[in-house]
Amino acid sequence: MTSLASDPGASTSGQSRIEAPVADASGRLPRHIAIVMDGNGRWAQRRHRPRTFGHRAGAKAVRLCVRFCLERGIGSLTLFAFSSENWKRPKEEVGALMTLFLRSLDREVDELHANGVRLRFIGERADLSAAIRKRMDNAERLTCGNRALQLSIAISYGGRWDIVQACRALAREAAAGRLDPDAIDEAAFGARMGLSDLPEPDLFIRTGGDQRISNFLLWQMAYTELWFTETLWPDLDEAELQRAMAEFASRERRFGQVAAQCQEAGR
Repeated sequence: MTSLASDPGASTSGQSRIEAPVADASGRLPRHIAIVMDGNGRWAQRRHRPRTFGHRAGAKAVRLCVRFCLERGIGSLTLFAFSSENWKRPKEEVGALMTLFLRSLDREVDELHANGVRLRFIGERADLSAAIRKRMDNAERLTCGNRALQLSIAISYGGRWDIVQACRALAREAAAGRLDPDAIDEAAFGARMGLSDLPEPDLFIRTGGDQRISNFLLWQMAYTELWFTETLWPDLDEAELQRAMAEFASRERRFGQVAAQCQEAGR
């Protein structure tokens, strides 16, 4: 997990405005980027520091990604902050992460709001403390009218959990007589999933070298382009993000069609 807080020693006085979006030379940018922010612990261990030091350092990359999307007019960014499985980590690390997350909300929300960022959270909120849930609710209310960037934070989230909660919602509606079971299709199912009002991710990025999606947005990423990098999350820079954009722009997205059909549709 990486918090939204600024990196150690960074100033949080004042609010930094992001400049207007700039054009991209390729003409092809993802509408929605989803990121697994991996490598904080290993980054800290290589420096003989505790894992929590890596989580704090990784906040710089969060701010970089937000700025990168705002400057290029990329409309949606979803970050995998803390998974359902992360609760199995040592209690000391989990406690430190939750404290860091709480402080992050207090420090960062005003600047995100000033830059037109809408902040939302997906995941099982019942697992979180009352203090964290309150901060999350306040942040969502404050930023709900913003449109420059939809920033979604997945916390206590798992793709399987997301599918199960959608099934439960459909089952409750059917049991109450509000929904005909025969009317359930992909659209109805997708409407009950997290982030149902956003375009599905076009590009998935994972730092840290592992090549798997780790139970992240399983339903939503059926046709997402996957991009992996050995770079550890705290070391992510703009050049690496540009490489991901260039790779995305070079790929032909067919969505089950043949290349000739896609070329015809693009004319």
